[in-house]
Amino acid sequence: MNSVGEACTDMKREYDQCFNRWFAEKFLKGDSSGDPCTDLFKCYQQCVQKAIKEKEIPIKGLEFRGHGKDKPENSSWP
Repeated sequence: MNSVGEACTDMKREYDQCFNRWFAEKFLKGDSSGDPCTDLFKCYQQCVQKAIKEKEIPIKGLEFRGHGKDKPENSSWP
């Protein structure tokens, strides 16, 4: 699946590959320490946020939580 921004698609694929490798080779085997994909995720997230702004996609009410962040206390999200 491509990203919301064409410029972000390669970053998305790189992050997806990193995450899937970590998930299969570490997490599913009980090693949940560290996440080698955090920097890739942050770069991808910034790219997506920029693309959303450039395309003027309405995102009112959405919050960008990202990796390792808890849901906001007053959020209605599950």
